[in-house]
Amino acid sequence: MPNIEKHAPGSFCWIELATTDQPAAKQFYQQLFGWSVREAPMGPDDIYTIFQIDGRDAAAGYTQRPDERAMGVPPHWTLYVAVENADASAAKAKELGAQIFAGPFDVADHGRMAVLGDPTGGVFAIWQAKGHAGIGVDGVPGTLCWADLMTRDVERAKAFYSALFGWEIAAGEHDPGGYQHIKNGEAFIGGVPPSVHLPANIPPHWLIYFYVPDGDAAAAKAKELGANIYMGPMSIEHVGRMATIADPQGAVFSIFTPEAKG
Repeated sequence: MPNIEKHAPGSFCWIELATTDQPAAKQFYQQLFGWSVREAPMGPDDIYTIFQIDGRDAAAGYTQRPDERAMGVPPHWTLYVAVENADASAAKAKELGAQIFAGPFDVADHGRMAVLGDPTGGVFAIWQAKGHAGIGVDGVPGTLCWADLMTRDVERAKAFYSALFGWEIAAGEHDPGGYQHIKNGEAFIGGVPPSVHLPANIPPHWLIYFYVPDGDAAAAKAKELGANIYMGPMSIEHVGRMATIADPQGAVFSIFTPEAKG
């Protein structure tokens, strides 16, 4: 199992669930992905749930704040991008047209972060690691393996993220439908589907993918556990098999099984 000690700038380094029912969400993801749980107090009444695989951090979850719920923000997963300097990156993002929703601020001695909205409406966070690097495990079932930016203005989003993180965003050889890959340094980390893939009633967002060895079995298990299957399981030629799912509280994510080689 590849362990991660440090995330390169521009890579996806953490994922965090905001949910309306933390105990129920914990049960769902533990049963779906086999995650174990470590609880960390966030204050007098709040607990931060850290999901782990073999003792390595894989994700986290917390109870959504009432003010977010009052604004109509549904349960959701937030994607974090590693940066060397959260203040400098937030300032640059603002210059490039981003909204600063929170921060930059320190999270104890773990790191420094900000929550941003890109110019097309997609929300994400940036993370300057100090005591906590972020995700500590890769390449095993239940780990983050990809993320898609679902947006209506692909060109504007490409210009923003390329300028902010130095990403290369371009179509690959097996993407005749207009899907574009995100490359951070030498690593392919995510993509930007054509805007027609974002339904009119859904706001722009980052969609995270978890690696599973059997997408059909995982989708069936998620459904048994009370999830809604929004799409799939379906096969994408030369890529693999995937499904998009809403957990029982409504947070949306995807699962992915890569196509067998050879």
